[in-house]
Amino acid sequence: MENFTYHNPTKLIFGKNQVNALTDLIPQYGKNVLLVYGGGSIKRNGLYDQVLDILKNLDVNVSELAGVEPNPRLSTVRKGIDICREENIDFMLAVGGGSVIDCTKAIAAGAKYDGDVWDIINKQVIAQDALPFGTVLTLAATGSEMNPDSVITNWETNEKYVWGSPGVTHPAFSILDPVNTMSVPRDQTIYGMVDMMSHVFEQYFHNVANTPLQDNLCYSVLQTVIETAPKLLDDLESYENRETILYSGTIALNGTLQMGYFGDWASHTIEHAVSAVYDIPHAGGLAILFPNWMRHVIDHDPVRMKRLMLSMFDIETEGRSDKDIALEGVEKLSAFWTSLGAPSRLADYNIGDDRLDEIAGIAAREMEYGGFGNFKKLGKEDILSILKASL
Repeated sequence: MENFTYHNPTKLIFGKNQVNALTDLIPQYGKNVLLVYGGGSIKRNGLYDQVLDILKNLDVNVSELAGVEPNPRLSTVRKGIDICREENIDFMLAVGGGSVIDCTKAIAAGAKYDGDVWDIINKQVIAQDALPFGTVLTLAATGSEMNPDSVITNWETNEKYVWGSPGVTHPAFSILDPVNTMSVPRDQTIYGMVDMMSHVFEQYFHNVANTPLQDNLCYSVLQTVIETAPKLLDDLESYENRETILYSGTIALNGTLQMGYFGDWASHTIEHAVSAVYDIPHAGGLAILFPNWMRHVIDHDPVRMKRLMLSMFDIETEGRSDKDIALEGVEKLSAFWTSLGAPSRLADYNIGDDRLDEIAGIAAREMEYGGFGNFKKLGKEDILSILKASL
């Protein structure tokens, strides 16, 4: 392992009816609250009214930013910053999934920065301060509820970056009630499970020696999701299975699995470039790209790849090479995601080869600048090969 320091300041509040904890939490931060949410699902399932009633009973001044996009946009972040400054916002409450939380993080940092928030998002400047914010999570997927990271898209320039400032852009608290995820549609439930598995993969693939505990933690989260996913899709209102998946998504990216090393994150970087150009669902892109990334880098360390696949799937090993075992595992992973209902080709989103070179260039620049590719370094031609294999 490498030397590391771990600190996660987010208070996790998990279970039924925990939204009522807002009654004690909100008064700690001030009287002017910005409520941030997405396309209206929280109004349909009643959570909006529940949260608003609590805020009204606390006699706080509530402003609202609605309509945060699935791939949150810089223009929406700037709109939120304007509201914060005009209304002297003391605290923000993100009610929604990872996109709403990511947007809230950017608003929180931008409201405390004198320049353009894009300086922070494209990593020209590191955020030193942010408005405090909390979350009420409605989607098991990104882990944004318990980490400092955020992904924002500049649609005008087709740039999409992950950024964050540990200790600054962590939520102060996150409330996770599995009941609030029961109304999530089937496709978004599938995407969420693909996303959390992909987060585990990105952390698993590294070249640091002596990480047996971290490896086994990764295996455990993956096994849990693989076992639970089909049962949840058979009954989308199962509290027990929603509970398991919700907690799995948090553990997958709250820093627990990545102590002592930094993972690869190349597949996420490539997908961010794809969805910056085509605005497709993030996890849908990952389901397509990740198996092809695995095939492309398999020769770098087939033993590590094999161990991962054997932890997830039943594969015959007698008389077979490490690479052949690993490759069968990749096929089984892709088949598993397809069995859930995830896409398997870029063609599923009507994406052809006409902009692949542009996408590869975007991803290559971010890969180099961001220090990604810590398992196997990739250049533009590698990325282009992965994209072509994904068509």
